[in-house]
Amino acid sequence: MIRRLFEAEHEAFRAAFRAFVDREVAPHHSRWEKARIVDRAVWESAGAGGFLCMDVEEAYGGSGVSDFRYNVVIAEELCRVGATGVAFSLHTDIVVPYISRYGSDEQKRRWLPKAVTGEYITAIAMSEPAAGSDLQGIRTTAVRQGSGWLIHGQKTFISNGLLNDLVIVVAKTSPAAGHKGISLFVVERGAPGYERGRNLEKIGQHGQDTAELFFRDTFVRGENLLGEEGEGFVYLMQNLPVERLSIAVMAVAQAEAALEWTVRHCREREAFGKKLGALQHVRFELAEVQTAIAVGRAFVDQCVVALNEGTLTTETASMAKWWATEMAYRATDRCLQLFGGYGYMTEYPISRAFTDSRVAMIYGGSNEIMKEIIGRRLLAGD
Repeated sequence: MIRRLFEAEHEAFRAAFRAFVDREVAPHHSRWEKARIVDRAVWESAGAGGFLCMDVEEAYGGSGVSDFRYNVVIAEELCRVGATGVAFSLHTDIVVPYISRYGSDEQKRRWLPKAVTGEYITAIAMSEPAAGSDLQGIRTTAVRQGSGWLIHGQKTFISNGLLNDLVIVVAKTSPAAGHKGISLFVVERGAPGYERGRNLEKIGQHGQDTAELFFRDTFVRGENLLGEEGEGFVYLMQNLPVERLSIAVMAVAQAEAALEWTVRHCREREAFGKKLGALQHVRFELAEVQTAIAVGRAFVDQCVVALNEGTLTTETASMAKWWATEMAYRATDRCLQLFGGYGYMTEYPISRAFTDSRVAMIYGGSNEIMKEIIGRRLLAGD
């Protein structure tokens, strides 16, 4: 399948990042998965190579290149080697853009340069023990205290939960105002009352530190309010399409990697006196997986173009997220089956891809929520 998404400059960027991944990520990822966390040094190495926050303006240390195709390259190359523990896409695609878009000049100067270099690692804290996809159900509050705010509450399932130096916290500043009473705050490492819980044990993505966060009357200065008070829900809705597209991009890339590993296995593995690939059933399985990936790739690439053009809608991003993530899970499941017993062994990347891909149907808004968004928009008409 011929892709027309990338230009020569994107492929040059890919070659440079691929070399970085092969040198700085792939040899260490197994160790990071056992440790349940990646080394901070890889973040600073990525920053030094220009592989973080490419769209941040030059005035704040970035390249000023607002082209999501570079973000796609990052995701594809990490998925190529099964490096799900390295959350560069979370940092670049999802968290830092909140500061770039809604931050004041003072906030941008304070936080963005170190986010670009990888000295600051970021996270966003939305989910709570009693509120996941339903953001209006959060209980974390922020109350005015002198020149600042006291944040009180608990967050869970937070990626970069242990590594983060900056975390954007979603809190209610006017609980009675519903979604109009939600605001965003940037909490910095070392803030009084900000505590990190345990590194949560997950069925997949073991290299990604995922933790509970506790805010026990955590004081933040008034200038740590991100954007306008009460506009947090609007900001989240404006940025969630990018998050969901980022998840869709990674899902398709994971499925492509799984298929590549499986094709190689079927060319080498013998059963009943012949190569696996000589069996018609195996060829049919591979053909169906390849076709599903091609369909997903075409749609997701189209969404990337729409994002660059400023025309990507919430419902279209939701379509991409739910369809691509479910396709990827089915694809890795079918690929794992062709590995037989070896597919169940954790030292084989296909087994890790299978467990790693499952969460994509949950985070960024569950796929049931995606379908609700699409259905509501469809029935609402033009």
